[in-house]
This record gives sequence, structure tokens and C-alpha cells, in this order.
Amino acid sequence: MATPRTVAFHTLGCKLNYSETSAISRMFEQDGYAVVKFQEGANVYVINTCSVTDFADRKCRKTVRQALKHAPDAFVVVVGCYAQLKPKEIAAIPGVDLVLGAAEKFRILDFINDLSKAPGKGLVQAGDVKEANSFVDAFSFGDRTRSFLKVQDGCDYKCSFCTIPLARGSSRSDEVASVVANAKKIAEMGVKEIVLTGVNIGDFGNGTAVIEGTKPRKEALFIDLIRELDQVEGIERFRISSIEPNLCTNEIISFVAQSQRFVPHFHMPLQSGNNKQLKMMRRRYKRELYAERVAQIKRLMPHCCIGVDVIVGFPGETKEDFLETYRFINELDISYLHVFTYSERPNTPAAEMSDKVDMGERKRRNEMLRMLSHKKRMHFYNQFLGQEHKVLFEVHKDKNLMSGFTENYIKIEAPLESNLINTIQRVQLREINPAGNVAVSLIPVEV
Repeated sequence: MATPRTVAFHTLGCKLNYSETSAISRMFEQDGYAVVKFQEGANVYVINTCSVTDFADRKCRKTVRQALKHAPDAFVVVVGCYAQLKPKEIAAIPGVDLVLGAAEKFRILDFINDLSKAPGKGLVQAGDVKEANSFVDAFSFGDRTRSFLKVQDGCDYKCSFCTIPLARGSSRSDEVASVVANAKKIAEMGVKEIVLTGVNIGDFGNGTAVIEGTKPRKEALFIDLIRELDQVEGIERFRISSIEPNLCTNEIISFVAQSQRFVPHFHMPLQSGNNKQLKMMRRRYKRELYAERVAQIKRLMPHCCIGVDVIVGFPGETKEDFLETYRFINELDISYLHVFTYSERPNTPAAEMSDKVDMGERKRRNEMLRMLSHKKRMHFYNQFLGQEHKVLFEVHKDKNLMSGFTENYIKIEAPLESNLINTIQRVQLREINPAGNVAVSLIPVEV
């Protein structure tokens, strides 16, 4: 019997990337490959890259070096957003054999032939991003208690700082029936929670009926999708990964508030609390609309967790602009922040703007918002101490512990009880531990 070929994966970036890596992994398995851990050494390494930050090049190079350290003769393939944006740059990295763009990555097996190492630069197969015009479904499974289910890809928004439309193409979606079928498959695998992922999932419905020469018509809206998913048996929790504030309608908020399966957790990108900056960023809302969305969520779900993305140091952001953003967020009833320091991205309008903010000042503002995020998170957690909540337990990096999240995204830690992994248990939230998570007591099940 022949020794099976082996493949290992490394994913950089977002939940959407994790879902796609998992889908590509299943393709390899179906083709007879054995999937092994990264550090075990493999015949093929697939690196799925991200382009959101300016560290993409550094992270990619580091991962290639690590792969070749484990297996010097391995065939190295690089896919993902960074691969679409800078394929020739990646191909020149020593050890890279193949670079695949957005339209090519799901045909990876078609491009892998004799697995011989490239003598010079790697081979590039990355067409125009306009060729990435079909939807390929994906979901993660195997290494996480939750599954990331891809429902949408690409983006038609043209935010002045963002490269995602250049890396992933136009907005397109799966069909409702297909998403529901995948959710049922995931349920059969024993997964308890599904996180809906995409680039702009509130724009769900585009690209399901492509007619040559015309823009695809919407056959369904995001609200139609979540109504159908709410009926799927076997999945106890659905979580919305991130949704634009202008697309997070009152109808969606009201539905989540009364749903038995969609949890009270919204993540809405803000980017700036200053209307001048929002206009320069080409965002599709003003701060007033954002505040209305937060207020409506909290009116219907006072216990809801609300996460916020924010960018500091965008061109033209004065100290007063930043302080206005700081004050705006400080007054909002939100739960935590994801803070990004603005970095110039090639081929974006923002990269050509004047009035650059000094990098040291960008970092200082980042630190101020990180401190505010910690304060907001601790305030949110403290509101629920002493209460009972349900937690989905999962493995912890510390082998003596298990961790998990409540419905409203409070991260907890408890001593390991292996039989409770991937189960939902009632717990009492006791105290915030030194790590900033919540220690809990299990509530015995009544017999």
C-alpha cells in the first residue's frame, strides 16, 4: 500500500479564511491526502493569507520559513487575499512554489502536478479579480467547537481604506437553501454553534442569479436567511460575525431579540465616531445612525453584547477628531472594541490622501482606545456577575482549563472536565479572574 501524500495548512486572518481553509482541506482529503499538523512536516503546505494589515508580507515570509524548517522539500502554496493583491511579490519569496488568486484557490488540485520544487520564482496563477464572480461555499470543522459558515463573499462597498474588493471581487452570496443544507450537515457533525461569516454578510442575496451583462438580482435578503436558519434542528446557537450598521436593520434586530437560536451578540464596524472622517472613509452612514442602532439593540436586548471596529490615525484625523471619536464610543453602551491602526494600502484612495498622521501618534491613539475597550469589557462583564448563564465549553490552551462563551459573548474559564467539552452547561458567573475572563461555578443538573 502506497504511503499517502500529506498536506498541512496555516491560516492568517479572519473567520472567513478559516472556513475556506477547512473547505480546501476537505478537497485534499477527498483526493487521497492525509491532513497533518503544521509542525509534523508535510509534502504540501497551503498558507491562506490576509491583507488587512501591513504585516501581511512579514507573516507570509515567516510562515513559509517555518514550513520549510519542518519539511525542507515541501511544496509550498500561497492563497488568500494577499496572494490576489501581490502574487509576484509572494512568488519571489524563497521556497514558494505556487501562488493562487481568488478565482483559482478552490481549483488548487488542478494546479498541483508533480509537486516538484520551483527552481526560481514560484508559479503564479492569479487572474483579474473580476474573474472571482462565482460563489464557493465553505465551512470550518474539526479544530473548533464552533463552525464558521460562509454565506457571502466579496464586497461592492468602496471604502477608501480597504483592499478587500480588490482581493475578493464583487459581492456574491450562496442561496438560502444551500446555506440551510450546510447548516444541517454541520449539525449532523455534532457542532453546537454556527458563526455566519462573509465579507459583508448584511448584503446577502447578491450573485445568486447571474445573467451575462447585467447585475445579479437579489433573490433573498439577510433577514430571509436567518429566518430559515432559525428553524434548523440540532444547532443550538447561531452567531452573526459582523454586520454593517446601515444593513443591521430594525427588522434584523427585532428578529434576533425574539429568536431562540440567534444569540444576543452584534459586531458592528464603526471605524470613526467623527462624521467628517466617515465621509472621507466613504462609509455609508453617519455616527447618528450608529448610535440609533446601538440604542435599538439595547432597548430590546439590554443584556446584548455589542462589539465595535474602529480605525485610528486615518489621514486628516486631527486630535480633536480623535477625541470626538473617543467621547462618542465612551458614551455608547457597547461591550468591546477591535482597534486598528491605519496603515496605507496600495491602490486605495486613502493612500493618496494628504495630512498623514504621525505613526507615533497613531500608536498612542490606538493605546488609548485599547484601554477604553478594556474598561468597556470589564463594565459589561461586571453587570452579570452572580447571574446564571449558559456556556458552550471548548478546549483551552492550558490543558488544566476549559473555556467558552455565554450567549452574550462573555468569555469564561473553569477547571477542565473533559466530558463537558462541546456541551452547553448552566453556570453561575462568579468573578473576573486576573486574565480578564470570568470564573464560574457549574450548576448541577436537577435529576
